[in-house]
Amino acid sequence: QVQLVESGGGSVQAGGSLRLSCAASWGTLSSYNIGWFRQAGGKSREFVAAIHWSGDSTDYAEDVKGRFTISRDNAKNTVWLQMNGLKPEDTAVYYCSATRTAMTIPLGSWGQGTQVTVSS
Repeated sequence: QVQLVESGGGSVQAGGSLRLSCAASWGTLSSYNIGWFRQAGGKSREFVAAIHWSGDSTDYAEDVKGRFTISRDNAKNTVWLQMNGLKPEDTAVYYCSATRTAMTIPLGSWGQGTQVTVSS
């Protein structure tokens, strides 16, 4: 198993950028598909992006395609989410998780997340 810690959130204006990091605090994430998910106030947690353990395949939610990029470096035990062109509706707490073979489905072990706030 692997335990993940998110970082890199903050407050930006619309159109700005942030880079989130997901690091393994315990274990190694190199053999896991890793996904980013987010939860806005009063809403359910939703899929944002995921990357295959090999790095060869990625998947994105429709509303972030072309703006967000997920990447990983297994040697650094880290997955990143580069977020460009941020919109107020991207405001949420962002979490990373290992995922099932279907990369939109998290295995469900959640950390504290990192808050992203986008102002208009």
